[in-house]
Order: sequence, then structure tokens, then C-alpha cells
Amino acid sequence: MKAGGMHRVILDTNIIVSALISDGYPSLIIEEIIFAEKAILCISEKVFSEYTSVLSRDKFLKYPEFKINADIVLSTINLLAEKYEPGISVNVITDEADNRLLELAIAAKADYLITGNIRHFKLSEFEGTKIISPKNYFDLFG
Repeated sequence: MKAGGMHRVILDTNIIVSALISDGYPSLIIEEIIFAEKAILCISEKVFSEYTSVLSRDKFLKYPEFKINADIVLSTINLLAEKYEPGISVNVITDEADNRLLELAIAAKADYLITGNIRHFKLSEFEGTKIISPKNYFDLFG
């Protein structure tokens, strides 16, 4: 059920953090692909609450405008994203939060999981979802 051939993506939390603290592929992906609605962003309640909790950490207060921009990004994501409730639980990665992304990938039948942490994900694909760096993703679709 891919609307107009749009593919489904999942953003690891580190992509959103990177986009908010510096210019680069993560911010290009969010602005030019996700917010321009050229791909469908998929979230679950658990993934979204991970975004929210990470983005509210004190260590980010040293970046000017971080809080304001984080709120804007989160509310835009909440508005645009397709929401899923994974009915399964996986435990294939040591980082618990990353397993939530994989559960979402299965539930959403996502095409790509974009992460700045390729090291954590020892797999290049999981159940049909390609795990890809922001640079490689942007090279393909930017």
C-alpha cells in the first residue's frame, strides 16, 4: 500500500538529534524528504516517546534554539507520520531502544531504517527493511 510509490522510512533517534545540532545529511533528510512528504515516516508510541525523552535531555540545552526546534520537529513528526503499534517484540540488538525500531520496521513494513549508528546494527537488512546511513539514503533519494 505505497501511496504514489512513496517508500516508508524509520528514523533512528540519533538522526533527529544530529539534524537539530548541525547541518548535514540528517537535517537534509528531515527537511527535504520527510517534511516535504517525499517519503512516509513511520513511528510507534514507543519510538516517539524515545524521541521525546532523548530530545529533552539537559545536555542539549547548550545548543541555542534546541528546545524550540525540537518541539517543532516532534510536533511535525507527530502530524505527518504514520503510526503503528507493533504486536511483536524482538531482541536482536543489545541497545533496547534499537529493538523498538526493528519492531516498528516489521509492523510498518518499512523500506528503510536510517541510522547514524550503523555499528549498533550489525545487519544491513532486517525482515526486508534496509538499514542505511543518512549519507547513503540521501545519495539515493535526496
